[in-house]
Amino acid sequence: MSEKIGGVLLRDEDYPGRDLYSDGAVEDELLAIAKTEKPCDFDRIVAERKSWPVMYHFSSVRQNILNWYPIRETDRVLEIGSGCGAITSSLAERAAHVTCVDLSKKRSLVNAYRNREYDNIEILLGNFEDVEKRLPHDFDVITLIGVFEYGSSYIHSEKPYEEFLRIVSSHLNPDGRLLIAIENRLGLKYFAGCREDHSGLYFDGIENYPETDYAHTFSKPQLERMLQETGLSSYQFYYPYPDYKFPLSVYSDTYLPKKGELRNNAVNYDRSRMILFDEGKAWDSLVEDGLFPLFSNSYFIEAREDKR
Repeated sequence: MSEKIGGVLLRDEDYPGRDLYSDGAVEDELLAIAKTEKPCDFDRIVAERKSWPVMYHFSSVRQNILNWYPIRETDRVLEIGSGCGAITSSLAERAAHVTCVDLSKKRSLVNAYRNREYDNIEILLGNFEDVEKRLPHDFDVITLIGVFEYGSSYIHSEKPYEEFLRIVSSHLNPDGRLLIAIENRLGLKYFAGCREDHSGLYFDGIENYPETDYAHTFSKPQLERMLQETGLSSYQFYYPYPDYKFPLSVYSDTYLPKKGELRNNAVNYDRSRMILFDEGKAWDSLVEDGLFPLFSNSYFIEAREDKR
């Protein structure tokens, strides 16, 4: 069955009939904001509510992870794990068409209502393994923004993350691009006293997740090995700072940070943390020794098939 909200089309052929994950009552607040407030007022609402979920889902800073990236007006985009639509509009305002996939109907309703002025968004409800069978194989861009780390929840395989990459990349056209944003399990902030973003445990990723099995992030060498193993051996790493969720800068291998630039390190909005050392001084040391890419808190990756 299909439902139209403004110009946005919701399709639920693969929806299991209930949301299998939820943040509870706060999602009703998010939906009310999406229904009653204009997108130009979202940052004001964030400032007034002083709520982490409201900030996370409605802050315009979230879009910085993609606003700089070149999306062509002819591009057909697949956004996997679109959630409440924090970056959907950034894609829809530039691309020809955006197909969203998400398991949660409540969050997809938030996405639809906040973006109802667009007529080029389609949201497919359901588990990716089910929805994937209906997807075409000619997308120009596919995004995994804060999604790849949950691959073992979506994909049932002995090597779920590699299989996830294979399945997703099979839906790209020959010149298509896969965009991944993910935390670095060896990010400096975790050594400095931040809790792991998904488990909330200190040093969990650094110790390679001895207590966590539902979400894993990866180091740069791990990500490179997986990309090469799955045929996505033409890739470029970028380095969102302070992280990909609220990036204020995005560095690259052709423009890395200089000593003294990385001073915005106190950002930790959703839970308490320790402060074990001066991160600014530690960044200066790593920058001087050329180690910033290995300890960047997050990565943004553009990957495609190497045709050489």
